Amino acid sequence: MTVRIEPASALADYGSVRRMSGGDATALAELYDRHGGAVYGLAVRILRDAAEAEEVVQDVFLHAWKHAARYDEARASVTGWLLMMARSRAIDCLRARQSRPGHRVAAGETDLIHLADTGRGQESVAIVRESAERLTTALRDLPETMRVALELAYYEGLTQAAIAARLGEPLGTVKTRMRTGLSKLRAALERGEVS
Repeated sequence: MTVRIEPASALADYGSVRRMSGGDATALAELYDRHGGAVYGLAVRILRDAAEAEEVVQDVFLHAWKHAARYDEARASVTGWLLMMARSRAIDCLRARQSRPGHRVAAGETDLIHLADTGRGQESVAIVRESAERLTTALRDLPETMRVALELAYYEGLTQAAIAARLGEPLGTVKTRMRTGLSKLRAALERGEVS
């Protein structure tokens, strides 16, 4: 029998969510301090707009507060739960922006992901940056076909069918590459190679 030992940060996250479901506002603040930077970083990478990314962060943590009792640790880690909400909301925002009449993407938009948030402590910023670097390394270690498909889905919000069309590949091939790529990333996370 294999016993899975949760890292201290994961146990703290689970505890925070449980306390949030009981109405403990300090637990929400703790969760924000640990994950606000990662949520913001993902949102700004997708949206390339700081103000919209901040709205996504607010929406994600408000949703987490309201629905903490529904969190299921068997489905995802707290970090994964928050980041999936951020991705979903950022893509919704991106699609809404792109559907506005006359919308044009400005040339040379700056990727704001590397800007430091002075509202967080240096230790928190360092942890978020290190986690992002490890994940980037794990993505880079994937075969290019898997990495490209995952990046198109997660950073550009494309459906699997749209990815297949863009890459000129059969839909089944794209689905298999994405599933295998996610499996490899998950395995790296479980081995502790990516935090």
